[in-house]
Amino acid sequence: MSKNVWPAPTMMLATNQWANMESFSLLPITNDSPFVECLYNPHAKTLAIIGKTKKETFHMIPRLTDEGHPMPLKNGATAENPHKKQRVQQESYTEYYLTVREEIEAFIQNFAINADTFDYKKALNMKTMDDPSPIAKGPVLLTSKD
Repeated sequence: MSKNVWPAPTMMLATNQWANMESFSLLPITNDSPFVECLYNPHAKTLAIIGKTKKETFHMIPRLTDEGHPMPLKNGATAENPHKKQRVQQESYTEYYLTVREEIEAFIQNFAINADTFDYKKALNMKTMDDPSPIAKGPVLLTSKD
């Protein structure tokens, strides 16, 4: 069985933040890189990879007035959805997601020039907040002035 021959690494690891948590990203260092960027989400333990190839996809975007402001939604408006939206076909970059730690590490080793010197494992080893209740207990009913 033949062994794959990878091209020279075309990305560089850099420190980044994701939702106030320390993380990392991979940035292209040559025009030959097949990716626009890669971002690690420590909450979901997922490496999001943005490829250079583009595809036509549908997106929901706000409908605008003649002045360029989002049109308010009159009936059925909510705090989460106060504006009218329209479905528009747009060109967007392809996205890939790695969720298995061994595959994330293999990707970094194959594409990052500084994989041996950058401490990306610190972000990979961070604990997720599966149970945030010790930090954010939610509203508490006060029954006395004490």
